[in-house]
Amino acid sequence: MPHSYPRDLHGYGAQVPNAHWPNEAAIAVQFVVNYEEGGENCLLHGDRSSEAFLSEIVGASAWPDQRHWNMESMYEYGARAGFWRLHRLFTSENIPVTVFGVATALQRSPDQTLAMIDAGWEIASHGLKWIEYKDHSIEAEHQDMIEAIRVHIGATGQAPSGWYTGRCSVNTVNIATKLGQFDYVSDSYADDLPYWYEFEGRHQLIIPYTLDINDMRFATPQGFNSGDQFYTYLKDSFDTLYAEGLAGSPKMMNIGLHCRLAGRPGRTMALKRFIDYVKSHQSVWFARRIDIAKHWTKTHPPTCHENRPSQMSEEKFIERFGGVFEHSSWIAQKAFAQKLGPAHDTNSGLHAALAGQFRMASKEERLGVLNAHPDLAGKLASAKQLTADSTLEQAGAGLDALTNEERTHFLQLNEQYTDKFGFPFIIAVKGLNKNQIVEAFEQRINNDRTTEFSTACRQVEKIASLRLNELLPPARREK
Repeated sequence: MPHSYPRDLHGYGAQVPNAHWPNEAAIAVQFVVNYEEGGENCLLHGDRSSEAFLSEIVGASAWPDQRHWNMESMYEYGARAGFWRLHRLFTSENIPVTVFGVATALQRSPDQTLAMIDAGWEIASHGLKWIEYKDHSIEAEHQDMIEAIRVHIGATGQAPSGWYTGRCSVNTVNIATKLGQFDYVSDSYADDLPYWYEFEGRHQLIIPYTLDINDMRFATPQGFNSGDQFYTYLKDSFDTLYAEGLAGSPKMMNIGLHCRLAGRPGRTMALKRFIDYVKSHQSVWFARRIDIAKHWTKTHPPTCHENRPSQMSEEKFIERFGGVFEHSSWIAQKAFAQKLGPAHDTNSGLHAALAGQFRMASKEERLGVLNAHPDLAGKLASAKQLTADSTLEQAGAGLDALTNEERTHFLQLNEQYTDKFGFPFIIAVKGLNKNQIVEAFEQRINNDRTTEFSTACRQVEKIASLRLNELLPPARREK
């Protein structure tokens, strides 16, 4: 297992980058036609069982060692009739398309493949065969990816710029990234915008795909059962994303189609109504995925983040963040042991990890953290024995330039406070002057111990947050 948590549950967060689509379009609309017919599970293809996924037989099961005539003929409809219906629709409407083409399916459908090329459609790779890869070894999946590229070149005349396995494994994106051959990979459903993924020092652009704005829901339980439902969902999705784009946060709308599903007459008509609806709007960019990839790479290139907390060694992490909680590096040690992830690579994210360990500590441990803090304008300050952080913080509040009378008053308050509570007075002094600090001192000294212990702990967390603001940028890093 990795020393850090690999999943990114933060993404762009509240700081979503402006896509700056061409002509500052409010939305990028992208149609994918999945061409899988002839690449699905079938005994004729050397597979052990028939196909069971995405057909009019909802809930079908695979038939081991048997051909499934009905299933095969439904897939054949996609190649024989459905493809050409979609082809006529998109070419007549002058809508650019990306094809996710299974290599062996393209190989078995030369006329359809030529029609894609003549129409200027992008043909990305949908793998060697349209089969499940979750149980494949890394080596076997890698070899299939290499073979898919070889067969794709043979069928189309050029290597694919994009990759989407679909029925992928946890290794798929890493294999594709390491191969370093694709302008983008789409085996992700994690965002409404492209993003950069990093593996073993390589940056790979991810253009997420969709399974909700997808005709596959005609073939799943509780999915679409009429063209009206399909159209309404497409329209509502477009309206939401379009409004966000007009408000200054342009997004991308993926629409996934299959020849044997959307290529059926009733569904194609719903799709036609949606295209007409979208065309009635201004500021829409119809694009292929490769066009989106080239735009994003130019407009939002990857940047290196060598000092991300989640990627640091334990030694480097503690060296850098061990002093955020005064003289309490054990907090950083415990936070590191919890397997930090990309969500902890900002000041707020890392503060949550560190503060969480402080909050979950025993009362005695938290008291130790409080007692690790120096008195304000106390003996350590006079002896210049404060930490660098504490020295700067106290100086920023003017506590290094007190009159003799002021210093004496601080010493008296420190003594009274410590005698009463058993720990020093702690306050985040940034933004405060010495008079405001004295006022808070004199108010809080009248609290009961339980109240003041909680108040002091909150101030410790605030001090840690302010210190992290100096170490990490407040805005979300862009991967």
